[in-house]
Amino acid sequence: MKIHKLLTFTILSLTLISCGSNTGKKKNFFSAEIPNKQTKFKLGETLNIGIKNPKNKVIDSVTYTFQGKKTALTTNATSFSEKFDTEKLGNHTVAIEVFFENTSQKLDKKITLLNNKAPQLYKFNIIASYPHDQKAFTQGLEFVGDTLYESTGQNGFSSLRKVDYKTGKVLLKKDVPQQYFAEGITILNNKIYQLTWLAKQGFVYDLASLEKTGNFSYGQSKQGWGLCNDGTTIYKSDGSNKIWLLDAETLAEKGAIQITTNKSVKSNFNELEWVNGKIYANTWPKNGATDKSKLKESISIINPKNGALEAVIDLRSLRTHVTQHEELDVLNGIAYKSDSNQLFVTGKNWDKIFEIEVVKPN
Repeated sequence: MKIHKLLTFTILSLTLISCGSNTGKKKNFFSAEIPNKQTKFKLGETLNIGIKNPKNKVIDSVTYTFQGKKTALTTNATSFSEKFDTEKLGNHTVAIEVFFENTSQKLDKKITLLNNKAPQLYKFNIIASYPHDQKAFTQGLEFVGDTLYESTGQNGFSSLRKVDYKTGKVLLKKDVPQQYFAEGITILNNKIYQLTWLAKQGFVYDLASLEKTGNFSYGQSKQGWGLCNDGTTIYKSDGSNKIWLLDAETLAEKGAIQITTNKSVKSNFNELEWVNGKIYANTWPKNGATDKSKLKESISIINPKNGALEAVIDLRSLRTHVTQHEELDVLNGIAYKSDSNQLFVTGKNWDKIFEIEVVKPN
């Protein structure tokens, strides 16, 4: 009797589980297709997506969402077109939802949106050079008036400094606790914001005294590399293909741009500077390259609205103008004096800082 009841209960349980799993499955009646299975597009081109409906279901409406913009099409709509113009570049997803028979099915298509122009190649001239602390592992530079502010890195050697750029004299220095590897800085509203590399937090300082007044945490960005600002928004690089947009009050990440050429999405952008409406960015060598003779040292000029990498300043020859020594490291450090339209650059453990002129092709 007990065995019979046990068998009955077991069979009933298996039947219920089986029925539950079958009824839990949702059939997919539709698929989304792009002609020629195209996945890469450039500004100026048009995306066409067709909805395949092999079961001839009656479609009530379809919504297409791309970069926060939702388009709703009704009356058995089965196709969607979008000409790319002002959209952000990079890797994105078109989210689709098909509504039919009092239910819906979600679809998506992943695409890459590229710039429609190759980056221009710029050269440079040296206008002047000034002394720079050879022991400074430069991570960030920024001017306020004639005073240069500098962040230096490495555990146990990280600091925040005020510098007389003409003499190289350090006017005021605040050491960062040795457990932190300091990175880029930016200055806004009489506050200095400084990143750390792997600790997922940054520091806030008073501009006049360099006294630390607060901390801030990172959001989705995993590391801290470079900072700059346009007066209202702070931009943050983290080594990925993204530059994050931070709220200037809360330091919360409120979006991102992806750095993109006419061929691919790029990464490894380091120190940042805001120059005449563009983001200037140093590039960290991929895979930690250490052969200094092969480094393609440069500054990328990035459109902050859509992430387009518009130009590259070739600075490979600049390191020949500094003292060669064992600890000489990569180009890193961009500072722009907006009042006099002067651009300055240096590198990690370089004994000079240079004012340079950007030379564009004729």
